[in-house]
Amino acid sequence: MNDKELKMISALFYFSSAYDFVLGVIFLLVAPWFFRVFVVDPPNHWGYIHFPAMLLVLFGIMFFQIAENPRANRNLIPYGCLLKAAYCSVVAFHTLFGGNMPDMWKPFAIADFLMLIGFMLAYRTLAPETSAPSSNET
Repeated sequence: MNDKELKMISALFYFSSAYDFVLGVIFLLVAPWFFRVFVVDPPNHWGYIHFPAMLLVLFGIMFFQIAENPRANRNLIPYGCLLKAAYCSVVAFHTLFGGNMPDMWKPFAIADFLMLIGFMLAYRTLAPETSAPSSNET
């Protein structure tokens, strides 16, 4: 892996860090406004929004750690993949089969799907290189 690839991987995770952290803070601080703007009925208790918002903040911090040292923190990337896959699958399932997924959630699913692809490519790119056994080894 060359320096350019490593810088691109870091940039992906810096972006993901800012995206999830800021989105989490928005849903923590101004969720009622956000729901009004997109004309979506809020849940019966804001805790249903605040808990996943805190998870986004925590994942944003984790993505920052990956961005700072992708090689050393490669082991954290599958957790990011699982987060993105979980969100995308919930939105896709309810869009395709539930028919009542509010539109405000769909752009986030598209962004998360693109990040999921990037995370998987980064994970593969960061894999330790294996050397072929020499002819003297059996």
